[in-house]
Amino acid sequence: MPFVLDASVAVVWHLEDEDSEYSERMLVRLNTEGALTPSIWPMELANVLLVAERRGRLLREKVTAALNLSLSLPVSVQSVTTEALFTSILDLARNEGLSVYDATYLDLAMRESLPLATLDNDLRAAASRVGVALAE
Repeated sequence: MPFVLDASVAVVWHLEDEDSEYSERMLVRLNTEGALTPSIWPMELANVLLVAERRGRLLREKVTAALNLSLSLPVSVQSVTTEALFTSILDLARNEGLSVYDATYLDLAMRESLPLATLDNDLRAAASRVGVALAE
């Protein structure tokens, strides 16, 4: 079954100085089951990798390679409408104490009845509170 993929999981795949068994399990699962992400995911991924480049954690060539690899992954990027962002997602962020960015992932998992893959502890806790399973 596919799952909703948070950027926190995907970023670890590209940072050599970070390691996560969970992220590695999700990569294996991604390659067999596929994942959905809200349209914010590519922007978050690119931004985190750019910041890593600016801080000397990644070379420009590694960032380019990571983003090209991400294009080949079985990830279906789902659009987020402005109306949903300004209403239901904003309300979810307020109610669960999340950023709007994190609430987009939780909203997608709720709407699609899919488990959520994330390393973010606040997002994991919010998922639990609203009845969204965590991808394992």
